[in-house]
Amino acid sequence: MSTPFPFTAVVGQDDLRLALLLNAVSPAVGGVLVRGEKGTAKSTAVRALSALLPAVDVVTGCRFSCDPAAPDPACPDGSHEVEASSTRPARMVELPVGASEDRLVGALDIERALSEGVKAFEPGLLADAHRGILYVDEVNLLHDHLVDLLLDAAAMGASYVEREGVSVRHAARFLLVGTMNPEEGELRPQLLDRFGLTVEVAASREPDQRVEVVRRRLAHDDDPAAFVARWADEEAEVRARIVAARALLPSVRLGDGALRQIAATCAAFEVDGMRADIVMARTATALAAWAGRTDVLAEDVRQAALLALPHRRRRNPFDAPGLDEDKLDETLEEFSGSDGDGGDSDGPDDDPDPDGPGGGGQPPQEGPDDGSPAGDVPAQGEPSEDGQAPAGQSAAEQSPVRAAEPFRTKVLSVPGLGEGAAGRRSRARTEHGRTTGSRRPRGTLTKLHLAATVQAAAPHQLARGRSGRGLVVRRDDLRQATREGREGNLVLFVVDASGSMAARQRMSAVKGAVLSLLLDAYQRRDKVGLVTFRGSAAEVALPPTSSVDAAAVRLESLPTGGRTPLSAGLLRAHEVLRVERLRDSARRPLVVVVTDGRATGGPEPVATAGRAARLFAAEGVASVVVDCESGPVRLGLAGQLAGELGGTAVTLDALRADSLAGLVRDVQGTSRRAA
Repeated sequence: MSTPFPFTAVVGQDDLRLALLLNAVSPAVGGVLVRGEKGTAKSTAVRALSALLPAVDVVTGCRFSCDPAAPDPACPDGSHEVEASSTRPARMVELPVGASEDRLVGALDIERALSEGVKAFEPGLLADAHRGILYVDEVNLLHDHLVDLLLDAAAMGASYVEREGVSVRHAARFLLVGTMNPEEGELRPQLLDRFGLTVEVAASREPDQRVEVVRRRLAHDDDPAAFVARWADEEAEVRARIVAARALLPSVRLGDGALRQIAATCAAFEVDGMRADIVMARTATALAAWAGRTDVLAEDVRQAALLALPHRRRRNPFDAPGLDEDKLDETLEEFSGSDGDGGDSDGPDDDPDPDGPGGGGQPPQEGPDDGSPAGDVPAQGEPSEDGQAPAGQSAAEQSPVRAAEPFRTKVLSVPGLGEGAAGRRSRARTEHGRTTGSRRPRGTLTKLHLAATVQAAAPHQLARGRSGRGLVVRRDDLRQATREGREGNLVLFVVDASGSMAARQRMSAVKGAVLSLLLDAYQRRDKVGLVTFRGSAAEVALPPTSSVDAAAVRLESLPTGGRTPLSAGLLRAHEVLRVERLRDSARRPLVVVVTDGRATGGPEPVATAGRAARLFAAEGVASVVVDCESGPVRLGLAGQLAGELGGTAVTLDALRADSLAGLVRDVQGTSRRAA
């Protein structure tokens, strides 16, 4: 077993360490979500925290970690009225992203059920994490059905299991800690709100600090035991401080002045619900206890706001996290109380931690490179808003325009039954979901259908010489459960950025429509990609990714101008799908072409674009053409393109209409019949 890196040896990351320590002092704060790029010590710090938590007293032999001072009367292992107790270290339980539902909540003990005929419950990870830490690395990639179970357990402090003839309820109060890289996709809002605090982490840009990180990492890897021993005194000091802060916590006074500041801050930043107020109050109280005080000051309220509010004020996944600290200071000053517990909100925060955590604010956010294509050949006779290029620009390129206000779109789903990654768009055979039947296993048995297995074995018990309660089961009796759920798809946007699309109002509407579809893709757990074409070539502005906010950034910075190499855009999209099919063959694509249908680049542009479009039709790829043509005279070119693709064209206005429902289903059904 590897020796964990000491918590106090982590370089920098003050806000991260402070948030974890506050939860160690007061688990009621509600856990921590750590957001940041890879390689920023997220997992290292979380795993190191468990060594600092005080040991817990448990009932000896209880699989559910009951407290001997207050045992759970409904514990499945008994009432524990007169039981021996023991002390053990606090646990940190890791929930793998690919864990099964049985592994998380527990299930019927199949071995005992089949061999002894006894209904026995086998606890899951929620039981193991009770009174400890439940850590989910890459929590944003967790399957939806596991997220639902976590939400229920976090809300009720208990896990309820009703399945396969088993009915069990057990306590499940744990410190929920999740880490994630935002580039891989965002969290569902319901789960996001369950995390009490959130921290943005980024690698330091200071050479001296980076040198120290490398030095400590190498020293630990060379001799872990010696490195840990070198930091033993600091670890013991922080551990003792946590114990002292826990003891002081009940004595901390949260006065009316501090409560008014908390309420005013939450109202000023327009956070939803009341959970933010409660979390801020608990965090401010924990901050005071950590600092060794019995009164909550304005500096505690300020720091609590910086940790508890950024993830609660996001209205959609494209909003940047963080708070306006000037607005925060103005609100705290306006509602500073005169009863002595409001404190001075003008001065900088004191650093309550001897090792550094406690600094206010969030790290600056750096958006990805915009990846915008360079200008190309000027278009001839193609429209703009006023017929002229903006001052200082050539006719070949116009500056990016802002997207129009996004709107709710209808569901675009790929028909049939897929086998892709879990999501919310199209029907699919999945490992998780509702059970629809059973079959003989092909290869390794992964999901046993107990009732079907028993039914297959029952007629042969007499011939197999069964005696006693146990059921005699042979391999041929085993049945695999078949389940149906929803899958996420690859939504590939192919966006025309040529001069014919350059009218300012039209391009704003186009970007608004694509942004709306991106929001829908975020909610349905899709991967997205973005191909743009203009001038003389096409470009993959964003390879397929789960980060729809990265796609939104690319879209916002997209300039327009030049000819319309439609065939190049389609061929580039076809190549993206080919490569992605090699990486993830089970994920089905949905191609959304956003264009007015014109083709002006290269020799025989219309014929070449038609041949490229027919490649998609031949492979049965679901496609939609969003027709951006405007004006009193319409050429209907987008409709012709949709016919070549085997898809359907829809105008920008109709994108909001009910007629869009089932569009891709009809398109795919038509293309399959044609094939």
